[in-house]
Amino acid sequence: MSNGRIKVGIPGLDDMLGGGLIPGSICSIIGTYGTGKTTFSLEFIWDGLKKKENVIYISLEEREDRILKYMTLKGWDVEPYLNKSLYVIKLDPTDFNLANNRIKNELPKLIDEVKATRVVIDPISLFEDLFTTDFDRRQEMFRFIEGLRDKNCTIMMTSETQPDNVFASRHGLIEYLSDTVILLRYVRPSDLTDVHLALEVVKMRMSAHSREIKPYELQQDQVLVYSEANVF
Repeated sequence: MSNGRIKVGIPGLDDMLGGGLIPGSICSIIGTYGTGKTTFSLEFIWDGLKKKENVIYISLEEREDRILKYMTLKGWDVEPYLNKSLYVIKLDPTDFNLANNRIKNELPKLIDEVKATRVVIDPISLFEDLFTTDFDRRQEMFRFIEGLRDKNCTIMMTSETQPDNVFASRHGLIEYLSDTVILLRYVRPSDLTDVHLALEVVKMRMSAHSREIKPYELQQDQVLVYSEANVF
């Protein structure tokens, strides 16, 4: 934490966020495939580990070994942290009762037990998919998010966008439940000669933040957000 903020660990993005996330807030990273949602959340986790924080990474998509492999490929030595200050958990979203119980009941307990200050759920949209009606989804997600607000930790969730709307999460719900929303997307110039990645902080409660759209790059060992540049 610096200046009362929780750093994401990506300098240009932290600048756009006014120094980082508000402690105890909930942040959503929303984007289509290939925009780096998991990469952003891993940077958030790694920044916490470097600051000697306890962190939890809940994956509903990738296995634990693959998440750890991604971190290792970035040149991060995660072995000293594993099951000491870094907890990586894979949940099977196809088993409704198990996934629902572990996320709603076991996660809050685990946060307390390990005194986690940062938690990632990647992607939360697969948890939302467990509910068959919009009413149940809204009710359960509201209860879940409100329960997390009682914990002394900062939450980052990822979500795919809707197939026909790259500006909204899969169910169009977590934008309203989150304090901060970061949108990742492709920007294609009119001549279609190149494709750029761009991000936008579309929402941040309790804080001033940049409202500009900025380009970024996903490199092997880091994410570069060009907060002083324009998309074109």
